[in-house]
Parts: sequence; structure tokens; C-alpha cells
Amino acid sequence: MLGLICASFVVAAQTSPFGTELQGSWVINDDLSDNTDDQVEEAIEAGGGKGGRGLFNRQEDFYRGGPPEHELYDRISYDDVMQIEFEAPEFRFTYEDGYRRIFHTDGRRRRASANDFYSEGGEDWSSGLLENNSLVVEARPRDGGFTIETYTLENNGARLRIEMLIQPDSFREPIELVRFFDRVE
Repeated sequence: MLGLICASFVVAAQTSPFGTELQGSWVINDDLSDNTDDQVEEAIEAGGGKGGRGLFNRQEDFYRGGPPEHELYDRISYDDVMQIEFEAPEFRFTYEDGYRRIFHTDGRRRRASANDFYSEGGEDWSSGLLENNSLVVEARPRDGGFTIETYTLENNGARLRIEMLIQPDSFREPIELVRFFDRVE
């Protein structure tokens, strides 16, 4: 009986209309969004480090661009445009420069071996769950850290709110960030 209930939950999550409501083109709303560099610096300092921007160096995207295994962090926290496509159970997020992220909401697990990591350099992995008019995404970037992202719609579907907890493996404290995107018609 429990298996039937669990299977029903997965099927209901896969067919949720919320996935199709997220589809579309989105552009950052800078006025409402947290400044990514400020939040990164706050996490660095909370972990005992010294931020590198100083009082007068307010260059945009100061902390963007590190090792290749941090690309997913940069895409979700710095890119200003994205396209979301959904065909149950698969989401396709396309960010700037054609960077594509594909993940599923049907509970599938990652299959990888230690040998895969060393031979292929590891891969970013994300999975999602449609839950109560939200999409919750857990990602495991190549560096061994993680992210938890919660996507919700506001303003009758015209605005997308993304709450993020970003924990690169090299950070002692997580980066907490909220970004808002407006739908582009």
C-alpha cells in the first residue's frame, strides 16, 4: 500500500501544472534581487576569510569566474537571463552563452562511480521536486559542494523568485541569496 501511495505522489508531482507555468524567458530584476557579490563576500567573511573587494572596488561580478567546477554556481547566481522549458518529468534551463542544465522531477538517482570522477572530471548533477507551487532543486556541482534552490512564481506568474543556499566545497559558510526574474513576453 505504501508503494502505491509513493508512486501516486511521484506521478502527481510529474504532472503538476506548476512545471508548465515556469516555462518561458526570464530576465533579472536587479532592483529586487540580492547582490551576488555582497552575499559571496558575506559568506567569505562569516567563514573567517577576508573579502577582496574592499570599500571602493564595486566592480560588477567581482567574484564570478573561478575554476571550471564552479560554473554551475556562477550560472545560477550571476546570469541575468534564462529560458525554462518543461516536458514532464524533465526541466531544461538555458542560461547565458547557451549553458544548459537538464534535470528531472521523477525521483531518478545519479549513477556514477569513483572512476567516472577521475576519468571524466566529474559532472554537475541536479534533481528537482515539484511541491506546493514550488520547484525545489538540489544540485551537486563538480567541486563536491551543493545548492538548494526554491523557485516560486509571484505577481500572477509574471515574476519568478529564486531562493538559494549555495555551499561550495571550499567555503566554510553557505551563500544565501534571493534573486527575482521578470517574465519576458
